[in-house]
Amino acid sequence: MKALSKRDVYKRIFKQLAPYRAQVAATIMLALVTVAGNLWVPIIFGDVIDLVISPGNVNFSAMTEKFWLLGGVIGATCAAQWLMNVINNKITYEVVRDIRAAAFAHIQVLPLNYIDSHSYGDVVSRNIADVDQFADGLLMGFTQLFTGVLTIIGTLVLMLAINWIIALIVFFITPLSLFVARFIAKRTYSLFIDASRLRGEQTAFVEEMIDNLKVVQAFNREELNGQKFDEINQRLTKTSLKSIFYSSLTNPCTRFVNSIVYAAVALSGALTLIFPSVLPVAFSVGRLTTLLSYSNQYTKPFNEISGVVTELQNAVACAGRIFELIDEPAQQPDAKDALELESAKGDVAFEGVTFSYDPQKPLIRDLNIRAKAGQRVAIVGPTGCGKTTLINLLMRFYDPQSGSISVDGRDTRSVTRRSLRKNYGMVLQDTWLKSGTVRENIIMGAPDATDEQVVAAAKAAHAHGFIMQMEHGYDTVIGEDGGSLSQGQKQLLCITRIMLCLPPMLILDEATSSIDTRTEMRIQNAFARLMEGRTSFIVAHRLSTIKEADIILVMKDGNIIEQGTHVQLLEKRGFYFNLYNSQFAR
Repeated sequence: MKALSKRDVYKRIFKQLAPYRAQVAATIMLALVTVAGNLWVPIIFGDVIDLVISPGNVNFSAMTEKFWLLGGVIGATCAAQWLMNVINNKITYEVVRDIRAAAFAHIQVLPLNYIDSHSYGDVVSRNIADVDQFADGLLMGFTQLFTGVLTIIGTLVLMLAINWIIALIVFFITPLSLFVARFIAKRTYSLFIDASRLRGEQTAFVEEMIDNLKVVQAFNREELNGQKFDEINQRLTKTSLKSIFYSSLTNPCTRFVNSIVYAAVALSGALTLIFPSVLPVAFSVGRLTTLLSYSNQYTKPFNEISGVVTELQNAVACAGRIFELIDEPAQQPDAKDALELESAKGDVAFEGVTFSYDPQKPLIRDLNIRAKAGQRVAIVGPTGCGKTTLINLLMRFYDPQSGSISVDGRDTRSVTRRSLRKNYGMVLQDTWLKSGTVRENIIMGAPDATDEQVVAAAKAAHAHGFIMQMEHGYDTVIGEDGGSLSQGQKQLLCITRIMLCLPPMLILDEATSSIDTRTEMRIQNAFARLMEGRTSFIVAHRLSTIKEADIILVMKDGNIIEQGTHVQLLEKRGFYFNLYNSQFAR
């Protein structure tokens, strides 16, 4: 997908702020109060200095009033600034919450081909690290940008009122800092984008290594992986250092300009006091003090804004990556007139189905299959022949490029995905368990199940025994992806889920591949009872497990090359015959 331009990203950010107009308006009003207070304080100090007329001739009464006024102004300014920061924090983190929620919700509806073609680590990095970077930049922008701009305008107006000549000197010198900041910001934006991309690459690599640490150690890949990580880390360090180096030039450069401004105000103010006839403007020492304070206040926001601009470059770069993820086309939505598929009978048909993940590499071509309600359909064939693809098509994880798949005579594209998937129970070779208790993992598909139903399902799946041996039984908390459970125990819990749901159609993709032979025989008996009256699709490499199937589909290169019962296929002495006998060759 085409990368968003900075302009587009800014538009999207303002769009995200739209629901918080009231809070933004409030923070602008508080910024006005804060700036007004900060601008009033130098005037009061200048008045106090002018009240010190000469030694022994000080108007203490008027000074006391000024100090009381000063205390009140400072107190009100601090309160307004505190409240402004509170609101700014609230806006920032609510916007971040909205973006994260939108990104996570969009991930759930992304087509599987996007997830399959992008590293999980990069997707996670966009939703976590990039959003955090964006939050930091947005918070700094809210906190300093409003007050900075208002301070610049306010101090310039007041300086013009006090001494327009000195004000013009300040006005013409100070913009140099903005030119410096803009020059540097242009060169740092691309570097920040590269750094953000490299963080995603690094996160993806670390996640991949952690997920597969046993394999890494088994093949002694620690050193090679360490070298790969160092290489990515080195690139990230180099890019980050370069971006930080250029962005860090902003502050000292603008401070240098600010020092020139301060020196120019001090010199011109002193000359005005010494030679009043040269610059005929009403002036006093107190007003010079006020102007010097204003020159600092006027130049300080330029320095802060230049820092904000640098931080915003990073924030905008990260926001661009987040919005690109959110803008990825979602899976084809359900049709507006899509119906709910309630309690399917289980008549399933593939008619002229053609599908491939890559248009350049055809996989399934003109596939025709018909499974009657209650039939057990086994799908066998060599690796890469399209068995798992059939499962993806049945569940509508993908839609065929041509042809149709129907359940009970209804095209699956005419019913909602949610209702279609509720009619299927699926156990895959790759198990998935969430962090939580054993019970929470079992009731995932039937949250209203009673304890008695959960235990009955576990007994049917032969999982009850090992569950009760755990410290807290069904209330034992297991970690991500099953924690310390064996692969077989994880698979038994996944089977228990299906035993609890009892859907009208079943998909078993190598469902007993990680289970010992004795337990597998028991599970097969349980599955046999479960499959009675239910349409079942069984993907298996161990052909001994599918002898009782009503029909066996033999796939090769995306096509059904043979079909029939186990006995019929053996009698044909074809591809299945060779495949079956190869598993028992001595």
